[in-house]
Amino acid sequence: MPRDSKMSDNSSNFIPLSVPVIRGKEWAYVKECLDTGWVSSAGKFVDRFETETCQYTGAKHAVACASGTAALHVALRIAGVTAGDEVIVPTVTFIASVNSIRYVDAQPVFMDCDAFYNLDAEKTRNFILHETAFTNGHTYNRHTNRRITALMPVHVFGNAVWLDELLPLCRERNIKVIEDAAESIGTRYTTGRFAGRHTGTIGDIGCLSFNGNKIITTGGGGMILTNDRADAERAKYLTTQAKDDEVRFVHNDVGYNYRLTNVQAAIGVAQLEQLPRYLEIKRTNYSAYKQTIDRIPGLHLAEGPAYASNNHWMYAMQIDRAIYGSDREQLMAKLAGHKIQTRPLWQLNHLQHPHANCQHYRIERAQHLLDVTLNLPCSVDLTPSQIERVVEVLRQKA
Repeated sequence: MPRDSKMSDNSSNFIPLSVPVIRGKEWAYVKECLDTGWVSSAGKFVDRFETETCQYTGAKHAVACASGTAALHVALRIAGVTAGDEVIVPTVTFIASVNSIRYVDAQPVFMDCDAFYNLDAEKTRNFILHETAFTNGHTYNRHTNRRITALMPVHVFGNAVWLDELLPLCRERNIKVIEDAAESIGTRYTTGRFAGRHTGTIGDIGCLSFNGNKIITTGGGGMILTNDRADAERAKYLTTQAKDDEVRFVHNDVGYNYRLTNVQAAIGVAQLEQLPRYLEIKRTNYSAYKQTIDRIPGLHLAEGPAYASNNHWMYAMQIDRAIYGSDREQLMAKLAGHKIQTRPLWQLNHLQHPHANCQHYRIERAQHLLDVTLNLPCSVDLTPSQIERVVEVLRQKA
C-alpha cells in the first residue's frame, strides 16, 4: 500500500502492510532519463526492462505495460476473447482480474479456491468436463450456451496454481490460458510437469504487476509474457495505440495508451536487480512469523503449495475464533489500535455488485477463507523488531 494511504502515520512506529523499498540504482537510472530527456514510452530502459524480465522469468518475449490490469486487458484481446464469450476465473482474486474480462464485453464464470487461495484446479476440471460441450472446435457452457474462450488462473499471494492437468485439458478444448501472475514474480514450480518454470510462462500469455505494493515496483506498471513472437508483436502494437504509420498517424485497429514510461522502466530495472535479495528477505521474514505465530493457539500462518518455491508476497494468517477468542474484524481493529496495518482477503468477486449476476460453480471454501484470513505487514524492509511487535500484539488475548 502506498505511503500516502489514509492509514499512513507520521510517527516512526507505524507498521504499514506493504510499501516499496528503494535501495538500489533507482536514483541514478531515473536521473539518466531526466538528464537525457528520455522520459516517455521510448528509451533504453523500457527495452532493458523487457529483456531482463525475459532473462529472469525464462519467457521468450515481454512487453511492458502501464499496469497489470492493462496487461490483462491486452492479453484477453490477443487470446481472441470477444463480446459474449466467457472466461473462467477464481472468485478469490483482486477485482482487476475480473474487470479486465468485462473490458472486452465478456462474462466471468467464477470458480472456488483451493487451500492456497488459488483457483481450485480439480473443480475447474470437473466444470469443463461435465458442464461444457466441445463442438466445432470450441467449448460451450451447457448452462448459458456461451463460448468459453479462456481460463484465467491467478497465482494469489504468490502461490502457484496447480496447472498440470488443467493446461492439457484447456489445450484439448481450445481454451486459452491467461495467467494472472501479478503477485507471483519470483515464484517457480519445483515439481510436476512444469518444474523449473516461472509462473506466468506456463499458459499462452502471462501478466505481471509492478504496483507499489508488490515485491518490486515501478510505481505502477505491468508486463505481458509470452513465448509466441506474433503475440508479443500484437501486444506491442495494441499498447502503442495500434500505429500502422507512426509518421502519418494511420491506425487500423483500436489501440491503447498502455506503454510503460522510460522513467518507470528505469525504476523497474533497478528493482529487478534487487529481486533475488528481496526474495531472500521475504522468506526469512515469513519463517520468523511462522515459527512464532503457529505457537499461538488459534492462529496459523498459511503455507504455500509444496510443488513450488514461493515468493511469499503476502503473509496470510488464519484465525480460529473458537480457540483464539477474537475474529478477523476484532483482531484487525486491535492491531490498528497498535498502529499495525493489516488487510482481510478481498470480497469474493461473485458477490461484488457488478458481477453478481454471473455464473459461479460450487463455491464452498472461499467464504471460509475470507472469514478467517488476515494479511500481516510484509514489506521487504520489515525489521525483526517490527515482526516481534506484531507477534506481541497477537499474543495478547481479547
